[in-house]
Amino acid sequence: MSGLPVLGSSGPWSGGEHSVNVACVLAPNPGPMTLDGTNTWVLRGAVASAIVVDPGPDDLAHLRAVTEAAGTVREILLTHAHADHAEGAQRLHEMTGARVRALDPRETLGGEGLRAGDVVTCADMEVHVVATPGHTADSLSFHVPSEAAILTGDTVLGRGTAVVAWPDGQLGPYLASLSALRERAAVSEAAFLLPGHGPTLPEPVRVLDDYLTHRRERLRQVQDAWNSGARTPEDIVGIVYADAPESVRWAALLSTRAQVEYLREMGS
Repeated sequence: MSGLPVLGSSGPWSGGEHSVNVACVLAPNPGPMTLDGTNTWVLRGAVASAIVVDPGPDDLAHLRAVTEAAGTVREILLTHAHADHAEGAQRLHEMTGARVRALDPRETLGGEGLRAGDVVTCADMEVHVVATPGHTADSLSFHVPSEAAILTGDTVLGRGTAVVAWPDGQLGPYLASLSALRERAAVSEAAFLLPGHGPTLPEPVRVLDDYLTHRRERLRQVQDAWNSGARTPEDIVGIVYADAPESVRWAALLSTRAQVEYLREMGS
């Protein structure tokens, strides 16, 4: 599950080679919430082995394309447990023998899970695990310093803005995660965000600033709708997300519930 059509490039995205060491195998699951499909990222080390991030749906042809791009799969990492990212993990584990690692222990197969601060290695490549809760409670991002890239799952998308999937997702942690990613991107001089859906994003600091600005504006709009007499999340969606397509209104309602809860917690 990804996001609402607000920010970012509107052009089609088909995946492919990002660099010598990084490729995106686009899953065949396009839709209103998955954009062009799920990005399965293949991070290749120097000795024909790879880390796979987010296998995507349980689609055999897709998973075979992933193994072809990867060579020997050493690790399978999940940004979060939503099915469009994680459903194919068990089959890929069975195909390759690689362990599946995630923050949620229920998603882990064949070995230990992941925690913030862990470093996963594949030959000469390091992947640093960053806790980024908010879209979901179990959301992780992965910083690859050698590629000056951060894989963001559904925390930041190539197009649109992420859904805060309330009640598992929470706006306070999400805002903190965006700020933490901005700081990491600035300090590390990251050059790209590699999202879970949609095209790669250059200028990570600018993108994250845009996300934070957008969230502040949405909060203002929700507060204004409340002040004008809207008293339910459904009423607020009708005002704040009036132009959202019907196919994503349910997602707008989740984010609105998260925003209303956040404003209550802040005493607004």
